[in-house]
Amino acid sequence: MVFGPATGDTGPSGRILEPAEWAAAGIPLLRNPREIVTGLHSRHRPAPQTAVIAVLDPDERLRASASLTRRETGLPEAVADGWDLRNALLARLRRVIPHDLRRRFPVRTAVLLYCRGGDAGWTEEDGAWMWGLRDACTLHGLRCGAYITLTGGGWQVLGEGRGGRRPYAGGPPADAEFTAVEPAEQAGTAPGPRTLQPPPAAPQAAEAEPTISWAV
Repeated sequence: MVFGPATGDTGPSGRILEPAEWAAAGIPLLRNPREIVTGLHSRHRPAPQTAVIAVLDPDERLRASASLTRRETGLPEAVADGWDLRNALLARLRRVIPHDLRRRFPVRTAVLLYCRGGDAGWTEEDGAWMWGLRDACTLHGLRCGAYITLTGGGWQVLGEGRGGRRPYAGGPPADAEFTAVEPAEQAGTAPGPRTLQPPPAAPQAAEAEPTISWAV
C-alpha cells in the first residue's frame, strides 16, 4: 500500500525525526498523560513492538484507537524508516475514524504509544515512528500529538521529560496490579485479614491479532 509523496526530512537511516526536530515541531502537551497511557494500556495490552494510535477530541477524550505490530509493517526489526510506518498508521486511522481534511484547522489530535524493549531514551526507531505519526496526521487532517514509549521501566513522553513507572511493558494494567484475595473462613471464626496478591499472568497467544476499538 503506497500513499502520496512524503513530507519532512530524511534521517541518516531513513525518514526519521531527531529529538531537536521533534521539540521544534510544536507538539501540544497532554494535560494528563498518565490517564491516556493507562487507558490505552488497559484497552490494548500492547506487547513489545506494538504501536497504539489513538485519536483524542479537544477535551482529550478518546474517540478511537487501534494497535498494530512491527511485523505488520513488513520490515525487519532493524529497519527504521518512517515511510512504511506512516503508511501503516494512516491505514489504521482510515479504518477507525473519518478524516478531518475539510476543516480549516485540525481539531482532533493523534497520539502514539509504542511498546518496545530497551530504556526510555530516544532511538532511531522512535524517530521513524515520530516521522510516521507526523506525516500520517498531516494526511488525515489531524494534529500531531505526543509520542510515548512504553518499556520495562515504565512510560515516557519523549521530548517532554514526563513519565512514570506504571504501567510498564509486559505488566498488568496500572489500575489492576493487585487484587483482593479473601482467605477461607471457618465456621464460628472471625474473618481473617485481607491480603493483596498479584493476579496470575495471562497466557500469551502465539500471534495476537491487531486490536481496533471505538470510544462511545
